[in-house]
Amino acid sequence: MTVRTGPSGPLLEEVNVTPDLQLKLPAFAENVAVVRHALGGLADVWNIDEQTLADIKLAISEACTNVVIHAYDDGEQGTLEVDASIDDDLLTVVIRDSGNGIGPRPDSPGLGLGLPLIATLAESLELGTDEIEHTEVRMTFRLNEPSDLA
Repeated sequence: MTVRTGPSGPLLEEVNVTPDLQLKLPAFAENVAVVRHALGGLADVWNIDEQTLADIKLAISEACTNVVIHAYDDGEQGTLEVDASIDDDLLTVVIRDSGNGIGPRPDSPGLGLGLPLIATLAESLELGTDEIEHTEVRMTFRLNEPSDLA
């Protein structure tokens, strides 16, 4: 897992790529499924094998669930933003919120295993903030395994 740090804390490098998929939804639990289905629907277009797609959908679900559970104070409404882009054989997915960020919650319904699970499933994982201090989770996934020429 990579965490980049800026002068005021973790900062992700701004990447100037127009996403192939952009979603901005209310940060409600039912919208985690919307994100999963949107990415799943693009699998045919991107020619992603079933196991890789399952790993991507699980990692995305974990990151989106973190936004729903941790990003906003009780009663506060906020957004869940998703950008997905393909460059060569790498899928990059950025999950963003405009809340307080991911922090420990004593009343959390989860076991705290989401980020370690994402780190296991993704090629790379970066946590930080964007240029306007929104929390970002940036994941990359290799879509095609490099062939062995040996």
